[in-house]
Amino acid sequence: MSIFINASSKVIVQGMTGSEGTKHTRRMLASGTKVVGGVTPGKGGQVVDIDGTSLPVFNTVAEAMTATGANVSVVFVPPKFAKAAAIDAIDATMPLVVVITEGIPVHDSAYFYAYSLQKGTTQIVGPNCPGLISPEQSNVGIIPADITKRGPIGLVSKSGTLTYQMMYELRDIGFSTAVGIGGDPVIGTTHIDCLRAFQDDPETTAIVMIGEIGGDAEERAAAFIAEYVTKPVVGYVAGFTAPEGKTMGHAGAIVSGSSGTAQAKKDALEAAGVKVGQTPSETAQLMRDILGR
Repeated sequence: MSIFINASSKVIVQGMTGSEGTKHTRRMLASGTKVVGGVTPGKGGQVVDIDGTSLPVFNTVAEAMTATGANVSVVFVPPKFAKAAAIDAIDATMPLVVVITEGIPVHDSAYFYAYSLQKGTTQIVGPNCPGLISPEQSNVGIIPADITKRGPIGLVSKSGTLTYQMMYELRDIGFSTAVGIGGDPVIGTTHIDCLRAFQDDPETTAIVMIGEIGGDAEERAAAFIAEYVTKPVVGYVAGFTAPEGKTMGHAGAIVSGSSGTAQAKKDALEAAGVKVGQTPSETAQLMRDILGR
């Protein structure tokens, strides 16, 4: 089992004909992902050959879904086109849309996320995220496919780089699915969405949750864990040494007073029974202790 994607997921790439889209389509194919086509408005009817795989290009997501049966879209388009790309996918009732693009104006992200909720048929992951991977089954986005293996751990993370580090630290144990949800102020899929899915997934036995300073997402996740999650959870919060009032890296990582600090998040998580490491490596060791590895 896994969450959100599996070996049968059929993926289309919005922006496949661009340099980033082509590069990461190649990587996804190499890791065994079932990429079935691409979408670039105005280029419908073309066929792109990527390392011997011929992939049709469509003008719209609806056309791509009709022709290929795709049920996942990954978005590699420039920020100014991302809103239109997401709306195209939502209008087509694409079940899962993974928005990799960073630098999307918050107003645009808020618009297409609200639109997805209004329509009620599309789950958004991202934006400004590395995507998600179910090792040895499907890899949607930019996560390296060769740094871990399939296993019993579920991972949800705001940080792309820390996603990769945690996957590598626990590579000998492996992961059911790793989800990078992104660090923008407005995102689609949240920690809570992933925690719920991992709790309900019979082959995920333990969960790693990585957060960072800013906002209250981790505090809300802690309340959800206390109420709903019975599987062991370990956590890490990036930003213990961040200066107050400074935006640090991700647009959502800003601290105001005591709200949103790493310590406040750590306290909330520990109150919910989550073991929280001071470093990524310490967090990985906490997971090893739980699993007896």
